[in-house]
Amino acid sequence: MLIVFIRVVILYISVLLGLRMMGKRQIGEMQPFELVITIMISELAAIPIENTGIPLLNGMIPIFTLLFLEGLFSVLMLKSNKFRNFIDGTPSIIMDKGKLIYKELKNQRIAVEDLFEELRIAGYPDLHEIEYVILETDGELTIIPKAENKAVTLKDMNIVSPPVEIPILLIVDGVRYQKNMKKINCDNQWLDDQIKAQGFNNDKEILIAYLDSQRQFHIQGKNEGEV
Repeated sequence: MLIVFIRVVILYISVLLGLRMMGKRQIGEMQPFELVITIMISELAAIPIENTGIPLLNGMIPIFTLLFLEGLFSVLMLKSNKFRNFIDGTPSIIMDKGKLIYKELKNQRIAVEDLFEELRIAGYPDLHEIEYVILETDGELTIIPKAENKAVTLKDMNIVSPPVEIPILLIVDGVRYQKNMKKINCDNQWLDDQIKAQGFNNDKEILIAYLDSQRQFHIQGKNEGEV
């Protein structure tokens, strides 16, 4: 029993480190070769776990071989467009200048009903509002609306807005984030004053305190929001 436990721990850590080396893509954003390698790794890891008679090394060698191939393919894809197109394919235009391309829909095995569903989910219930629809290599749809249906931006209205900053967490569940405070040159005295001004006695009473993208201070206590 102990041997099985140790084998599982070793394989789990090995597979976890291997997948972290592959990057931070979500499953739905993986390219075909990345998805194939991920599935194969999970299958190979299960074999030495189920059969303790197989040496652990025999199970790990194929896994790291696949990870080596993934790294090699990634490098080759960065250096060669032809190799990348061969492995990943190319994006497919399924709507061009407001017209669906029947041949491409058929080639990609996309039903019109399914396309309409995806467009509704993306916030485009009316087909005539769209100029282009592109099926990317990871299966995601890129939707480009017609010019008159694009959302109006501040730039379109000649409005200059202040730069947007990344929100900074200062306190989470009673714990003060000193590292974040140093990033914005925020000292403990300033934060203490802000907390007391909001009616709190100490950090333990606070669920979250942060500066938003406009550098405005926000705070919420642990008991707020309870019915």
